[in-house]
Amino acid sequence: MQKGLKSADRLLLALADNRVAIEKVTPEIDGGRFAAKAAIGEIVVVEADIFCDGHDIIDAALLTRRKGEAAWRETPMHLFDNDRWRAAFSPCENTTYEYTIMAWRDLFASWRAETAKKHAAGQDIAVELNEGARLLTKTLTESERLNPEARAGLQIAAEELKAIAETGEQFSHLMDERLMETMRAGGLRTNVSYYARVLELIVDRKRAAFSAWYELFPRSMSDDPARHGTFQDVIRHLPYVRDLGFDVLYFPPIHPIGRKNRKGRNNSLTPSPDDPGSPYAIGAQEGGHDAIHPELGTFEDFERLVEEAKAHGLEIALDFAIQCAPDHPWIKEHPEWFDWRPDGTIKYAENPPKKYEDIVNVHFYREAIPGLWYALRDVVLFWVGHGVKIFRVDNPHTKPLPFWEWLIAEVRGEHPEVIFLSEAFTRPKMMKRLAKLGFTQSYSYFTWRNTKEELTEYLSELTTTECRHFMRPNFFVNTPDINPFYLQQSGRAGFQVRLFLAATLSPNYGVYNGFELCEAAAIPGKEEYLDSEKYEIRAWDYDRPGHIKDDIRRLNDLRNRHPALQQFANLKFYNAYNDAILYYAKFTDDLSDFLLFAVNLDPQNAQGAQFEVPLWEFGLSDTAPILGEDLVVSRRFVWQGKMQHLWLNPSERTYAVWRLMAPQERPA
Repeated sequence: MQKGLKSADRLLLALADNRVAIEKVTPEIDGGRFAAKAAIGEIVVVEADIFCDGHDIIDAALLTRRKGEAAWRETPMHLFDNDRWRAAFSPCENTTYEYTIMAWRDLFASWRAETAKKHAAGQDIAVELNEGARLLTKTLTESERLNPEARAGLQIAAEELKAIAETGEQFSHLMDERLMETMRAGGLRTNVSYYARVLELIVDRKRAAFSAWYELFPRSMSDDPARHGTFQDVIRHLPYVRDLGFDVLYFPPIHPIGRKNRKGRNNSLTPSPDDPGSPYAIGAQEGGHDAIHPELGTFEDFERLVEEAKAHGLEIALDFAIQCAPDHPWIKEHPEWFDWRPDGTIKYAENPPKKYEDIVNVHFYREAIPGLWYALRDVVLFWVGHGVKIFRVDNPHTKPLPFWEWLIAEVRGEHPEVIFLSEAFTRPKMMKRLAKLGFTQSYSYFTWRNTKEELTEYLSELTTTECRHFMRPNFFVNTPDINPFYLQQSGRAGFQVRLFLAATLSPNYGVYNGFELCEAAAIPGKEEYLDSEKYEIRAWDYDRPGHIKDDIRRLNDLRNRHPALQQFANLKFYNAYNDAILYYAKFTDDLSDFLLFAVNLDPQNAQGAQFEVPLWEFGLSDTAPILGEDLVVSRRFVWQGKMQHLWLNPSERTYAVWRLMAPQERPA
């Protein structure tokens, strides 16, 4: 920029130089207010509308770096549709990345294209050849982007041009493809323009994007309802959980349980002296959120459990529930953190008409900030210090959004490997906001999407709209709080259906203990379990007839063996001409792992359908043959043509999984 210019002139020149338009970048969440999400090794695709005035050729690059670094890495962008450009990169570290886009006018490429047209039209291009030679010389003189090898090659090209100046061969030399590549990689860039924002990408470890959760109550692991289970009892059950193929073992709160207003069986207000109470009524004289319920064991026992779980390929997840029993130590130590009524009594938790007499909520503002905020952050960091890196957060939508944004950022600043699962069954925009401000995974409406239309509409929303860039649904099939009506009424086949949907539609899914046994006993008219484990110790017979453990093992094995099942947005629905049959595919970008899924949503009746084999995805005609493999019964076959038929009888099999093999692929 010229010296001695007025401020207004400098602003004008800067505006004029930013000549290439860069618009509609994706992913960009709320104008860059929030970060997009990815996991280590995932392919992150960035797109933008990029264009310029006139007919000059432009070029563009995606710029990426780890947050805090000074230097950017360039990835060439490619035009693919109507001024839409695209580039992809694969982040390799569990940290925060930054990205933006730059674009420029490529004078040499523009000269080359125009000159080639004139030459093809038989016009005199002597002046144009002189211009091309000057651009080459100017590049040698001024470009700082040429590496030594490219500079040497360009120098040779310039000398050759001088040597053949009178031979008429300059055109072929200047049109050489190798020269073009050298000029593109190291040549001068004119009117270099940058996108107005630097955007962020949170890159999590792989388990954030691919996990199978199993939830159990440690106190029920004694296998005797008369004896409170311990961490050692949980250790005995680790082989069982791992054998089913799960990799996350999740516990409801393991803290001391309050005695005041303790709930009895089935949420009774009149407990017996032996009732253990709800673990969500956190805190008693033994301690609060940083203490362990004495009957479960000691911190040494807990740390032994964490290590034993790790040895079995399992990671422990804990419930982070920000609520207190009326005898939680904080109430005496920090009364300013709670709401008090005019008569001096503490305000209990309510969600009218529901009342939670055994729980009081903290207050996040007034005198509670910043002390309470720091205390809750330190609770999370405390358990991270004891080996816990995954937290399922209870009802985060009932706590302030700024609190979660702050707490998650604070924890990730020290421990970027920590995963937070948002248990927010609430309004869609609130669920998405929680995901945007930092929650790694999110509960979803999957639990209540049962029909073909509902599932297709909801999954299309999750996998094709903007939320796919920041929201990772975790498809829990049931929870201690939710015994879905579908499962209450559908029998064993219904459990197979919901398992299949959760395990194949989402890379993250979970089950609550008893699901594998098709446990469905409910309080009449409610989506709640009868004899709920939230209020009593249960003993489970894991070998009782009618279980679906084999289905769980099979599906978890398929998930671990097939990369297509470890992605989320790679979902496509195809035509199956029966509303009771949901039919879809998941496949890798290179089609090397192409899986088809069909499931009978009707757990009571056999259903059949004509369906379309997506031969077009492989560039095949509608009548072509294709080799397939049935992954449920382990056999290979050939489908001839697009239209095929399936039959799924709940008494035999409710689902099918096929792998299609590309024509060039040879079976082993």
